[in-house]
Amino acid sequence: MCELFAMSSLMPTTVDISLEKLARHGGYEGPHRDGWGIAYYQGLDVLLLREASAASESLLVHHVERYGPPSELVISHIRLATVGARKLANTQPFTRELGGRMHVFAHNGDLKGIEQQPAFAARRFRPIGESDSELAFCSLLHRLNDPWLAAAGRKVDLVQRIEQVAVFAAEMREMGPANFLYSDGDVLFVHADRRIHPDTNEQLPGLYLLTRSCKEGVPNLAASGVTLKTCRQALTLVASEPLTGEDWRPLETGELLVIADGQIRHRQQIGV
Repeated sequence: MCELFAMSSLMPTTVDISLEKLARHGGYEGPHRDGWGIAYYQGLDVLLLREASAASESLLVHHVERYGPPSELVISHIRLATVGARKLANTQPFTRELGGRMHVFAHNGDLKGIEQQPAFAARRFRPIGESDSELAFCSLLHRLNDPWLAAAGRKVDLVQRIEQVAVFAAEMREMGPANFLYSDGDVLFVHADRRIHPDTNEQLPGLYLLTRSCKEGVPNLAASGVTLKTCRQALTLVASEPLTGEDWRPLETGELLVIADGQIRHRQQIGV
């Protein structure tokens, strides 16, 4: 399966990230050669870098490792292709504009039969590629379209957004593993599901969480390919696999988090 990573911090933080090491740390050395991508939020816009090739063979990845810009929110995805050809259109994270801000989505899992589900039919937002993940993202944006347009440049009520994302996550989970990261430029939504080990078929936690404050210090993630230059007041990391021996907490199946400025603002359990 693919690898997900996200960072939310109170102040812009420089993340030196080795995507090749990050994929290897997941324990599945070798397969993650079908593309990579990383999105750095800067206000309501994002710097998006993607390639439909192995991170280990990319000169751009070396640039990201050394010169990734400071950001308060970073979302990354390393692809192991299951649905859709190995090409840029199927490479995550996916982005779209809605309500005058960039929305970013990254998913880990297989959604069998999604194209036959009326609730996930392409409407205003249409996929560019063939992946089930992009179709799911288009469906989520369709559900959020009217509230964001009605807000006319203001933020949509967070409770309303949470309700829409929760219903979306529950419907996704009926089709297969639905671990995803989604941001609307205001908050980061994290939904955890299951994760199937490719060799043993063992069911594992889909996502892990680590939170830190300045008093606790910056976690040392260098062995996993992530280096944080600063940690100011609040920091939350999410990953498909624990990146260190520290106290990463496995998220439960159906757990939905809302994270902003490095802190968890809302947590709920969606019925399994």
